[in-house]
Amino acid sequence: MTKGYTKDSLTYVGQSVTRSDALSKVTGRAKYAADLEFPRMLHAKVVRIPCAHGIIKGINLKKALALKGVVAAVTAGELDTVAMDETWVPALVKERVRSYADAVAVVAAETEEIAIEAAKLVKVDYEELPPVFDVLEALKPEAVPIHGKSNFYKKYRIVKGDLKKGLGDAEVIIERTYTVPFAEHSYLETEAAIGVVQPEGGITVYGSFKAPFDVRRMVAKVLNFGLDKVRIIPITLGGYFGGKDEDMALMATRVALLALKTGRPVRIFNTREESILESTKRHRYVLTYTVGAKRNGELTGMNIHALADMGAYSVKSPIVTYRSSVEAAGPYKIPNVKIEVESVFTNNNNTGSFRGFGSPQVNFACESIMDELAEELGVDTFELRMLNALQDGDTTPSGQRLTGVSVKQCLQEAVSRVDWKTRTNKDQQGDIKRGIGVSASFRGISLGGTAVDTSSAIVSIQEDGRVLLSCAILDGGQGARTVLEQICADSLGLDLKDITTLDWDTSLAPDSGSTVASRGTFIGGNAVKDACSKLLEGIFSFLAVEYVLPEKELYIEKSIVKCKSNNNFSLSFKEAIAKCRSAKMNLCAVGFYKSPDTGIEFATGQGKPFFDYVYGANVAEVEVDTLTGKVNVVNFISAHDIGKAVNPQMLEGQICGGVCMGIGNALMEEYYIKGSYPGVLNFDQYLIPTSMDVAKVTAVMIENGFKEGPFGASSIGEPAYQIVAPAIINAIANATGKRIRDLPADLEKVFLGKAVEKKSKRSSEGVR
Repeated sequence: MTKGYTKDSLTYVGQSVTRSDALSKVTGRAKYAADLEFPRMLHAKVVRIPCAHGIIKGINLKKALALKGVVAAVTAGELDTVAMDETWVPALVKERVRSYADAVAVVAAETEEIAIEAAKLVKVDYEELPPVFDVLEALKPEAVPIHGKSNFYKKYRIVKGDLKKGLGDAEVIIERTYTVPFAEHSYLETEAAIGVVQPEGGITVYGSFKAPFDVRRMVAKVLNFGLDKVRIIPITLGGYFGGKDEDMALMATRVALLALKTGRPVRIFNTREESILESTKRHRYVLTYTVGAKRNGELTGMNIHALADMGAYSVKSPIVTYRSSVEAAGPYKIPNVKIEVESVFTNNNNTGSFRGFGSPQVNFACESIMDELAEELGVDTFELRMLNALQDGDTTPSGQRLTGVSVKQCLQEAVSRVDWKTRTNKDQQGDIKRGIGVSASFRGISLGGTAVDTSSAIVSIQEDGRVLLSCAILDGGQGARTVLEQICADSLGLDLKDITTLDWDTSLAPDSGSTVASRGTFIGGNAVKDACSKLLEGIFSFLAVEYVLPEKELYIEKSIVKCKSNNNFSLSFKEAIAKCRSAKMNLCAVGFYKSPDTGIEFATGQGKPFFDYVYGANVAEVEVDTLTGKVNVVNFISAHDIGKAVNPQMLEGQICGGVCMGIGNALMEEYYIKGSYPGVLNFDQYLIPTSMDVAKVTAVMIENGFKEGPFGASSIGEPAYQIVAPAIINAIANATGKRIRDLPADLEKVFLGKAVEKKSKRSSEGVR
């Protein structure tokens, strides 16, 4: 706990203060990457071929270089670097194209228009290989291996208890298969990067980066530079939702290569079509669930098998599928479980981080089959979940014993805000049918596994008592900068207006990892608190001697240093800092936080995959037009145990944004291949929710306090999204009796959908 902090001194944490970046954004003064201009700047475009799988035989740049205004072009043949393995997407392909998103060359010209024309003039001689776009087809013996000898890449396996016994003890067994499609991030701002050569010979890249230190590592590797020679400067982000990661590393590498070759600044700015073509996607999953239960609803066993489509390169797939395996059985106590999550190469887009990071896919399947099991048993879906929900002392499929479990509380809070009893009314008249659905989840906090999960923050007190804060947790629109300022202000007992967050880059701030896994407030806030604690320890130690006061009773409230046992003592923070400066004290501190250790035994999946979990529940009310298949989400309750709401208004915004995005996931969003090329490359084809599609959203913030979090705060960014779709799909099934098992539930599927097909098996012991 921060030295000098008392609960009564909280002033800003828990308050909906105005975002510190609000004015610059609403007035248009905020600069995004594409807004940057440099003298003599060149414009670059990537060269691709209309082929998802093929061998490159030759690349002819002559016509492109002869075009007036073209300055340079680069191919992979010019690179002298260590070969990338399948983990990394190559910045430029040398021999074999494995996806239609792969780049074979990049050109730079005086204008973007000339660069576009030059890219068309690059002639590539290639031989097509048979592509594979489906995971099941990719695993067949006759499928051409995309890497190595097989398209199978990795499997996570979790085993708890005896599955055979669990299913043998069951009185009802059902088996279902579900699919979740690829999805596009759909951020407002497309990707942009500008490479600038530095006088000392290094390279600086400005851009819309969400993982600047990861980008630095890739650029340095391709250029064969030391990390000190590569500076990555993140610019205001216009959203990312998990994207702007590996794709931005590719973009940064390409502009760096051209900038070094020409000696001039070089910019790449993606059109929407280029963005959708190249950007990573949410993994497509095929999931088969077999669930056994007693007739009273008690779960006895669950068998889960999932195939994850990685696309052409593995990228983030190992850690995405890791999370999927841990959370696949949902927030339920199940004595006998077997979970297998396999990742497979195809010639599709590269897949990577996407809001939820492997959770939404398994959440959809698990929460769907819980509803289907309830229907089979003839019990209420809410009651089935309450009967089987995890509680304190229960163990997960990984064998981790839980404390602070609040899934039942979340379920009760969500369901209490609707007329749940009306969902049992099947005698609805007319073409519009109304239904209510529920879903629940538990989610591992932060990175988990063997990831390096740390954060640092620098807090510096100026001579006038104002504070400069630097923390490499990116603000991608979620308000991270404001939240860290609130935590800093309350940690020091100062006025919020006296805290200023500095812009930073990879050369000015310690590496705090990517802003992913809903870890920004949790891990960044803890680092800020640690820096503040170190500063206060020195200040209070000095003042205690200077004024003969008990050090442990000193505290700061509203920028005044006070003493609990001496009401007559009062010293302004500015005066205290002046005293400290006169004594030549260090008034700058580096805070550091390391999350608790995690890890599992990979042979069985047993261990501690995440150090703790957050819990949530959603309820959706829908109206379905049975004549058209149109679904309107009319009311949505999103309840989450967030520990402590540092900024309730911004947290509510995260929840509402998650619900809106989840509506798209449930009803309309699908990235797909048509023939052997993407069938959707802009928002006239890839549908996302508009203001007309958004429901009335009630955000329920349950604040039980999270002991490991700053002032009790946990996480919300991804939990707000990951269980929206199953609540909506369950509501559609309740309204129509039709079960959609393949997302999205678009007009055709809802209109043409058949009643739930029965796949139960019978035995002498009862329905199996």
